[in-house]
Amino acid sequence: MTPTQENCLECDAKLRGRIDKKFCNDTCRNAYNNKHKRESGYYERKVNAILRKNRRILEKLTPRDKSKTTKEELLFNGFNFYYFTNIYETKQGKKYYFVYDYGYLQLDNEEYATVKKKDYVK
Repeated sequence: MTPTQENCLECDAKLRGRIDKKFCNDTCRNAYNNKHKRESGYYERKVNAILRKNRRILEKLTPRDKSKTTKEELLFNGFNFYYFTNIYETKQGKKYYFVYDYGYLQLDNEEYATVKKKDYVK
């Protein structure tokens, strides 16, 4: 038999009712869960925000399926080259860095090709 929780995990009030109850009401349950999610998910949310921003920048700079841009323009828009979701290497050994469905390939003279992912790219 498991020990029963005698007090609310959020406000420490005495619990009444079901034997397996952990919170005195929905407000305490929501507050407790929100607090724990906020603490544990901070890094994940921060990385996802950077990835979303990178994707929006690539989408903006790729009006069609393919386009060209410069490193300066990417940086000016706030692009962070350290964050991407996957790398696709072609048979010729070129590496496309993807942020979800948009990618970029470094060309010569700080120029970049930007692409929208096709179904055949895995």
